[in-house]
Amino acid sequence: MRYSKVSLRRLFAAAMLCLSLFAVPRQAQGQAPTPGIDFFAGVSFNFRDVYYRRQYDFLINITPGFRWAMGHDWQLTGQVYVPIVNQYEEYGNNFKINNFALSKQLHVGPLYCKATAGLFSLNRYGLDVKLFLPVASWFAFEAQGGYVGWLNTDTYWRITAPDRFVGTVGGDIYLSRWNTQLRGVAGLYLYKDFGFEAEAMRHFNHSTISVYAHWSNLYKYDVGFKIIAMIPPYHRTRRTVNIRPASNFRLSYSIMTNIEGNRMYKTDPEENERDGWFDRHVLPWGSHTMEPDFIINQKITEE
Repeated sequence: MRYSKVSLRRLFAAAMLCLSLFAVPRQAQGQAPTPGIDFFAGVSFNFRDVYYRRQYDFLINITPGFRWAMGHDWQLTGQVYVPIVNQYEEYGNNFKINNFALSKQLHVGPLYCKATAGLFSLNRYGLDVKLFLPVASWFAFEAQGGYVGWLNTDTYWRITAPDRFVGTVGGDIYLSRWNTQLRGVAGLYLYKDFGFEAEAMRHFNHSTISVYAHWSNLYKYDVGFKIIAMIPPYHRTRRTVNIRPASNFRLSYSIMTNIEGNRMYKTDPEENERDGWFDRHVLPWGSHTMEPDFIINQKITEE
């Protein structure tokens, strides 16, 4: 098993090196945001239909957080979950730290990279690296790899040493005429399963709808849909300190009750399938070539 992992990493590195020789030139980048801090809040809305005693169980949290743009594409983020309604019973009763992480985005030639260290979602902490390689305006390769441990901040505090490598590798196709993105990846996931994912996304103004299918060697198949809606106001003035709603609301529906197959943490509290891993000004590819969801007017000093 160790040999196969090493071989896979070497094969991926060689493929990236070869493709970089033929990759398209980087597009013109947008304006980087002015350094400052955003305080935001949203709602985490979860429901399930698994018991006969009532049709739905609900788990609803308020999710305040912050995003500190430190300049030069360095960023510090944080978020907590505050439970409001909980019918899941077995977990989610207490205040929980969902994210506290430092990240840096950069590009080396045609290869885009985002490195993150800290506390991620799904009670994971450690190091994470995301890579994106545009080969053409319509096709790109992607990869994510992490070395993580477990940190419980809910019912009680408990931590384990980092002991797990996880990661995915795959590709994306973007059909600009229809604002449609096709994504397929295979990987080794958090709960020691391996499998693959396929997803088709249709991007609209301020929203994205997708359908997906997963397969895992331990948890078998799953299909469903996702809706990502960007939250107004869409015209904003950016100051050194900003208070705003969360950037997006995400609804995901799955036909299976299993929540462990093909699972990966998120390193950013506002990460979503519409925006991808990278900021618009860093990586102008895919949905980032559409009109921006938020028009930002820079204003450094407070009135």
